[in-house]
Amino acid sequence: MRMRPTVSWTPAADLPPGTTDLEPVAEALGTGDVLVLSGAGLSTESGIPDYRGEGGSLSRHTPMTYQDFTADAHARRRYWARSHLGWRTFGRARPNSGHRAVAAFGRQGLLAGVITQNVDGLHQAAGSEGVVELHGNLARVVCLSCGSLTPRRELARRLEEANAGFEPVAAGINPDGDADLTDEQVGDFRVVPCAVCGGILKPDVVFFGEAVPPQRVEHCRRLVREAASVLVLGSSLTVMSGLRFVRQAAQTGKPVLIVNRDPTRGDQHALTRVALPLGTALTTVAGRLNIPVDSQATA
Repeated sequence: MRMRPTVSWTPAADLPPGTTDLEPVAEALGTGDVLVLSGAGLSTESGIPDYRGEGGSLSRHTPMTYQDFTADAHARRRYWARSHLGWRTFGRARPNSGHRAVAAFGRQGLLAGVITQNVDGLHQAAGSEGVVELHGNLARVVCLSCGSLTPRRELARRLEEANAGFEPVAAGINPDGDADLTDEQVGDFRVVPCAVCGGILKPDVVFFGEAVPPQRVEHCRRLVREAASVLVLGSSLTVMSGLRFVRQAAQTGKPVLIVNRDPTRGDQHALTRVALPLGTALTTVAGRLNIPVDSQATA
């Protein structure tokens, strides 16, 4: 029996409430060696919705799983039709003030690293360096047969040529970059194969039900070991891929601080959870530390 991945959780009644006090976050950043762990909530101000917040995409659709994608040609056609349409919007997203604040903290030497669960590349576009993309990046495409990597823009060009006139109106865009389309709107959308070997193409991201590469996990564990504290930004920590690093930090006595509007699965391990919008919170902290934040993205 195929198991569905964990996509939701129910907060415990005894979780500590959120606060609006940013002083612990400012103190941690002022001390330095802070490891940032970011999630979909950091990108909502760039127009990319999150999964689980108010109006999150999980209320209307179930993300594609690795098992369905690899086993079902119809599922792949549906995915690529939705993803191709969604990429037109997703690929145009630009960093917001939260991303730019994280980049500013990095330039000041206050960060031990940045791990992101997001697949949008907005940390790098804002100027952050050495970002660990825990779940990959939608801007790349990988062949499941030969392993070749190609830019998403190249695949987009090929799909445009193969599906001239494909212009359905989507009900919405999801955090994984696909658009909400009905089966009727997907129609007979044509999926193109790998240009090198003819194999199946997949976005270079970790789907639900797929494991994060072990070497990437170990890299992140090393960053946690070397950091003085962990700052979670905009993640519900529902899935183990991110929660395990919060648990690792807490088990070794490192402070965990969370900025997220809603309760998270990691609240019990946290020194504090600040329930404020990410852009406002991070630019406020930057101001307290006299750190300038760029008014626009650097890339």
